[in-house]
Order: sequence, then structure tokens, then C-alpha cells
Amino acid sequence: MTDPTDGESIWSRLRRRKVVQWGIVYVAGAWGLLQGLAYVTDTFHWPEQIQQLATLALLIGLPIVLVLAWYHGDRGEQRVSRAELAILTLLFLLGGGLFWRYQHAAQTASVATPSASIAPAAVLANDRSIAVLPFTDMSATKDQEYFSDGIAEELLNLLAKVPQLQVAARTSSFSYKGKDTRIAQIGQELNVAHVLEGSVRKSGNTLRITAQLVRAGDGYHLWSETYDRPLDDIFAVQDEIAGAVVEQLKIKLLGAAPKVRRANPEAYALVLKAIQLLRQYTHDSMEQAFALCQQALVIDPSNVAASNGLAGVYAAWGFLGQGPRSADENFRLSRETLNKALAIDPDYAQTHANLSYIAMRYDDDLTAAARHLEHALALEPANPDVIGMASYLSVALGRLSTAIDLAEYSTTHDPVNPLTYDAAGDANFRAGRLDEAIARYRAALSLRPDGIHTQYGLGVALLFKGDQAGALTAMQAEPDEGWRLTGLAVVYHALGKKAESDAALAELIEKHQKSWSSSIAWVFAYRREADAAFEWLDKAVANHDTGVMSFPTEPLLASLHNDPRWLPFLRKIGKAPEQLAAIKFDVKLPN
Repeated sequence: MTDPTDGESIWSRLRRRKVVQWGIVYVAGAWGLLQGLAYVTDTFHWPEQIQQLATLALLIGLPIVLVLAWYHGDRGEQRVSRAELAILTLLFLLGGGLFWRYQHAAQTASVATPSASIAPAAVLANDRSIAVLPFTDMSATKDQEYFSDGIAEELLNLLAKVPQLQVAARTSSFSYKGKDTRIAQIGQELNVAHVLEGSVRKSGNTLRITAQLVRAGDGYHLWSETYDRPLDDIFAVQDEIAGAVVEQLKIKLLGAAPKVRRANPEAYALVLKAIQLLRQYTHDSMEQAFALCQQALVIDPSNVAASNGLAGVYAAWGFLGQGPRSADENFRLSRETLNKALAIDPDYAQTHANLSYIAMRYDDDLTAAARHLEHALALEPANPDVIGMASYLSVALGRLSTAIDLAEYSTTHDPVNPLTYDAAGDANFRAGRLDEAIARYRAALSLRPDGIHTQYGLGVALLFKGDQAGALTAMQAEPDEGWRLTGLAVVYHALGKKAESDAALAELIEKHQKSWSSSIAWVFAYRREADAAFEWLDKAVANHDTGVMSFPTEPLLASLHNDPRWLPFLRKIGKAPEQLAAIKFDVKLPN
């Protein structure tokens, strides 16, 4: 007998057994289900894993449905038995379990292998902790990035003044700028429970600011708001956003809520741009920032942030021995500018920290530096810039254990800021902890390969470790000429290349003898030319060289420690051990 299905096409057979019909109905139903689930997920801010799990389960179910359709069509039945329904349910559960296991393994691997080897050990995030991400520039011409960044930073600084709130440092949270990083990953890497993100659109004198507070663990949106305001209302908007965050995190303030410092809006915008340029730390960017701060002060002479920016450029030119004025003139102008700012606002912590820098580096008055820093820390105990300055002062006082604690605190709480690792490298190197110093300098370079001084710091640490070839490579890569010549003169001497060492030292003396007197003394001391070393130490003191503050702990001067002239020299400049011990400077790290 002839089989009636002989010669029947595959498509006809699939349709006769209703495989096609079952498949179309299943796909249509699955698509509708996923669309509805997407709407509900967005509405109630459910984790995206729910939609991923549903998609995977429906994909697993499709071939099962098609096989069942073929089987039932062959038997002339079109209904599913209880046993088959149980099998389908079991397969869905198995697929969901495999998906969960894959997701859990992937998350565990991401925590075990963070993007940077320098990330601190993961701990449970404090529920009252937050990272403020850089706001997105939504302006039509995309030329207001400095403004959107500045708004986010002002909010960060404002929230940092709430004692009960742990706020990730600026350099850490801003490291995600321009990156498509999941909120959950940011929360894990910065060890925070919440993230504040948003956008800014500035057009002329009008603003649109959008902000939203997200719970990092599950992506749930706790709060969001859009503000359409004139530029004059920018400070009120920032206060409102900070107040909303405090309210959503259920923080009970013991005193009045912190408020943004009011300023002329036009001057405020100029200062935000100047701050962005100052952080680039190039000669061109400093000149541009200097001009912007001058413009801001013409508009608003009471703007202490602009005064600090201006003073910072003066001090940087004085430290580097560059710019249109002498180092003495630059430091004098820096101090005058800061004193004017202090008269306007005596409680601006950064002003006290900058005055401490001048006292420490130029005046060589560590007592005055300690006084300014203690006041700055009392005003803002968690300010990372102030804590970093306290680490440098502790080095100058010979309190290396304290310096290391302060620097390491900064690396833990600001884990993607290269300057914190640079300071930690310096403190560890001076304490003889060479492996730790090398690790910190390399961490800094991984974050900022062209940073001034970092290659030099790595080079001397490698040299003391015995890796002369590695030290030479690092010194050759140092971008700053003064540090590079100092390092090359030392390393070439260690390698037995006297002519090359002499040439580097001669060039350093010819080009930078006034500003780099300390470094010249270090080279002579390392080369065990004690008479020349002491001669240049005296010149450094006379020249107000910024390296004088660290003479007692400078490893390159170690060959002079047994010289009978060493202790009398230290006493003459007020840096003998008993003199440094008498200077009061107590630092308590914030909780």
C-alpha cells in the first residue's frame, strides 16, 4: 500500500503536524511577554537579570515546543499531557539555574579580577555611601564639559560635608567618565551602595539639570528630578539635589544641612573651567587657568576659589622655577593672594592647605605649616587634598610611619588617583620599604604614564633595590627635565659611567642651579663628594629651594649622615631630630 505522505514536502509535513502553527504562536506569545516584561522592568526599576533570565528560558523552550508539536501532530493530538507539562517546567528551571550559575560566576570573577590591580580589598559597602559620577554634557555643541563636571564636583564636595555619609573621592568617581560601566560594577569597585548621576544642558543663561539617585546593588532608582532654571539658580539647584539625596538615604542631620557657597554665576563658570585646566598640569594649561581666574576675580573679587586657583599657579611656577617671574616673586604673590582669600572667607580649608604648602616649601617653616594644616583638617577632615598635604608634612617632620598611614589612607579612599600613589611611593621609599614604593609608583604610572616625578621616583627606588638597568629606563622616561637630569646623573654614576654622570650634572647646574640646588646636592652626596654636597646644601637653603624641607629623610643624602658636619648643619636649619620632634602636629584620620 502506498503511504499518502510519500512525496510530501518538509514544509507541508511541518504544517500538517502543526509544527509551523505552534512555532508562530509560541514566538508571538514570547515576543509579547518580553515586551510587557520590559515595560514592567523599566517602570518598577527591576534588575535587568530578570529580563535576561526570561529571554533565555523562552529560547530554551522554543525547540522543546517544536519537538512536542511534531510528536503530537504525528499522533493526531494537539494537547499537552500533565507529564509533558512537568517536563517543560523542569527544563525551564534547569535553564534558569544554569543561567544564574553563569551570572554568579561572572560576577565573582569580575570582583576577583578588578580592572586595576591596585584596587583595595572588597568589603561590604556602607548603606550610607555614595559616588557622584561626572554629569553628562548635553549641550548642543558639546563644549560645556567643564561646567557639567564642575556641577558634579560641587555636589560631591557638598555631600562630603555630611558627617554620616561616606562619599567616594572625586578622582575615583570621575575615572568612569566616558566609560559605559554598569552601576553595579561601579558600586563594587568604589565600595559604595549608591550612585548619583545626571546631565547638564547649558544654553546661554538657561540650564536643564537632570539628576537621579540609583541603588548600586540592584539598579533601583530611588529618586530622579529635572530642573529647568536660569543660571543664577545653579546654587539653589545643587542644594536641592543634595537635600534630596540626604532625605532618600534617611540621614538625620545633627545640624543645619550644608549649603553650596554662593558666587557670581559668570565667575563661577570661569572658575570651573580653570580648575579643569589646572588638573592637566602643563605650562599651557596653567597659563590659561591663570587668565581665567583673573577674569573671574574681575567679575567677582570675593571668589575664594578663583583666588586659590590663581595662588596655585603662582606656587606651581615658583616650585618649578618657571614662568615669567622669579621663584621668590611667584611665592610672594601666591601668599598675598591667599591672604586676601583668607580675609574674605577664613573657613575655606583649601586656603589654609595652600598657605601650609608655602610655609613648608618656600619659608621652610614647618611649625607654621603644621598650624595651617591642623586648621584645614579641622574644617574638612576628609578632604583628600588636605590629607595628602599632611602626608608631605609628616615626611618633612621625619614621621615616616604617620606619612605612610596618611598616604595609604588616600590610596584606599581615592583608589584611582595617581597622585595618592605617588605620595605613598615617596613615603615608603624614604622609610626603606622599597618593594612597597616600587608597587605604588607603578600603580601611579598605570593610571597616568606621563606624570611629573613618578618615573624619577620609580627610578631611585629601583636603583636602591639593585636594578640599575630598570632605574636607567625609568629615568630616561621622566618627562620633567630637572628630575630627569638629577636621576640620570645618579644612575650613570651607579653604572660606572662617569662621563655621562658628569654631563647630566653639568647640564643640571647650567640650566637649573638656583631652582634645583637641593637636587645638585643629592647628586654630589650620592657620588660621595661630601665637600661639594655641603656647599650645595648651603646654597639650597640660601635660595629657598623647595627641597630643603625633606633633607633629614632624603635617601640620596645618606652618605653624609656619619659626617661630623651633618648634625650641626641640621641644627642650623632647625631640622635636627630633637627640633623636629618638638613641632606639634597631630593628625587623626577620619572614620
